[in-house]
Amino acid sequence: MTAHDGITVRHLKRCRTRSGSRCNCTPSYLAEAYDKRAGKRHYKTFPKLSEARAWRADMQTAIGHGALRAKSGITLNQAAQEWLAGAANGSVHNRSGDPYKPSVIRQYTYALNRRILPALGAYRLEDIDRPMLHNYVDRLVAEGLNPSTIKGALMPLRVIYRRAVSRGIVAINPAVDIELPAVRCRRERIASPDEAERLLAALSGQVRAIYATAIYSGLRAGELQGLAWDCVDLATGIIRVERAWDPKCKVYVDPKSRAGRRKVPILGVLRDVLIDLRLAGPVDGLVFPGTAAANFDGSSVRRTAHRAWEDADLNPIGLHECRHTFASLMIAAGVNAKALSVYVGHANIGTTFDLYGHLMPGGEDEAAALADAYLERANTAARLVALGG
Repeated sequence: MTAHDGITVRHLKRCRTRSGSRCNCTPSYLAEAYDKRAGKRHYKTFPKLSEARAWRADMQTAIGHGALRAKSGITLNQAAQEWLAGAANGSVHNRSGDPYKPSVIRQYTYALNRRILPALGAYRLEDIDRPMLHNYVDRLVAEGLNPSTIKGALMPLRVIYRRAVSRGIVAINPAVDIELPAVRCRRERIASPDEAERLLAALSGQVRAIYATAIYSGLRAGELQGLAWDCVDLATGIIRVERAWDPKCKVYVDPKSRAGRRKVPILGVLRDVLIDLRLAGPVDGLVFPGTAAANFDGSSVRRTAHRAWEDADLNPIGLHECRHTFASLMIAAGVNAKALSVYVGHANIGTTFDLYGHLMPGGEDEAAALADAYLERANTAARLVALGG
């Protein structure tokens, strides 16, 4: 019995369909794809019709592109080690054509060694399919893993297969279109303008300047650590974000994305803090140096700030939460979403809406006003037609 072009339903021997009755078994689905050029028939059995259709569609695409190859025998373990080595030496690039940042390589290495390779590393690349990955995701969900952790675990698998497909090692990337549990963004802590002032008033010296810059410019922690005075133009009121500091590898890296290289306006309340800091120290080198003119240590700065806030009976705030506070201040001040997206260095304005759309005021009132105006026009037009009739 055919359920779909190229897919056959396979009932069990005891199934009532054999006597013309309604199915009472759990059938499987045999998907087939024929390669005319090679004169070869490819087929595979799946427990779900949707999986059979997805496999057949992938195979037909691969056949059409001439991407099918003989089985390579390469295991996921081998492919992962080759990919990691290439990412580390800069020969493997991301989809934008840029080398992977050290922080991304660390995240992928952890996900592979902690999650993926112990479970799937011994399998050959061509033997791993979507049903296997769906079952793997189900196991992770059953273990109680956070949805974002599960999504992060599959990211390196996806890029390894993307590279393997582009080099003709496999025909299909099974790590795409995997059903993942929904990632619900939690609401980050955001300080009000008054609370931000009280938090900064409890600090002093460089620590105060670091948190003030985080709150009033939205720079990421690594961008603060890598900020140099020649990128701070107090006269024109601009901070140029051109690099970040990777504390693990102790090297300067490009900002998180291409959009991360940006210009951020210096608010008046921040300008005074930076002027005082400049008058008190060297006018070149790092804006926030650590010991021996090195980059400041984030953990030490955080401990100093938290002690001061505890003494002042204030709720501590993290550097990344300062970034969210900056975004909320800009939205409350009426800065449009596109400008905010540029200032915070988001590669896509959709990210800005996803993170901060709930803070943007007037949405409900504006929607109601537009709908009311439309209904009024529609009703007026209907009345005019009726009068004319």
